[in-house]
Amino acid sequence: MSEPAGQRDAPGGAGELKGRTGLARLRNATHYSIAGLRAAYADEQAFRQEVWAAAVLIPLALLLPVSAAGKALMIGSVLLVLMVELMNSAIEALADRITQEKHILIKKAKDVGSAAVMLALINVLAVWLLVLLG
Repeated sequence: MSEPAGQRDAPGGAGELKGRTGLARLRNATHYSIAGLRAAYADEQAFRQEVWAAAVLIPLALLLPVSAAGKALMIGSVLLVLMVELMNSAIEALADRITQEKHILIKKAKDVGSAAVMLALINVLAVWLLVLLG
């Protein structure tokens, strides 16, 4: 839960909050995390789609007649997609900040991030099938 880069060194930004501990640090970290979720939802179509899929799949997992462990695995697999998508979006934002020009390493970073999301989605399918059919 790190601070957005643009706020680290700005007056009143996260740089001035580095020494905080306890509830103040938790409150600030929560604020930055919520800001990140809002930014991803506003700017990333794939994240929005995955959030809506999660909004369907998580309640469905809770309603299905499977064990508590099965429910946890099903929900965890869905949340993992959101986490990996957030990391992929962060990689893409950093890559775009570095350069908009085509570069083999930027392409590789974006492709690897995309592959991670794809594997997380395959994981959802595998977990849900194993839980439901097992």
